[in-house]
Amino acid sequence: MLAARLAGEPVDRLVASDLGRARETAAAIAHRLALAVELEPDLRERSYGVLEGCTWAEAEARHPEAYARVAARDHEYVVPGGESAAAFAARVVRALERIAAAHSGRRVAVVAHGGVLGVAYRRAAGLPRDAPRSYALANASVNYLRFSGGRLSIERWGDVAHLAVDTADDPTEIATGRARGDAADDAAGGGAR
Repeated sequence: MLAARLAGEPVDRLVASDLGRARETAAAIAHRLALAVELEPDLRERSYGVLEGCTWAEAEARHPEAYARVAARDHEYVVPGGESAAAFAARVVRALERIAAAHSGRRVAVVAHGGVLGVAYRRAAGLPRDAPRSYALANASVNYLRFSGGRLSIERWGDVAHLAVDTADDPTEIATGRARGDAADDAAGGGAR
């Protein structure tokens, strides 16, 4: 559905995270649009190191200190074997700036993950990275961002008109900070978006 939706858009380039789900989504889009996929490792989701693959309960039991620091949203804390939220955000911003500079004047479709979208949204909206998430992240949504004059801005967010069902977060979950894809709720690794 996403590939069909983008077939009606003037897309010049296609860049994707090199992680499996984003790469698979990008391949379907590339086939439909007759574009090559440029893989960008810096669009990967945050690395949670020793917490990768754990549920919250498993993380708390196996790695109580790491669990507590991530749950407390300590953005400078480096998870053993992983990265801090601050380093993740900096990595994503650098990648987006590189993509914008390399493809100046072109429309670029970027296929990434929920955490990456969260960084982009917060940057474009001027929100601090520790602000609770107050916006929806929907799987396979189309989000329109513009990079101009060294600034990222939001043109349209969370467009899911091409999907048969609503994939957006429940607004009551967003209001309480329990939405899918929120870094604190997905401490063990987040999914592709």
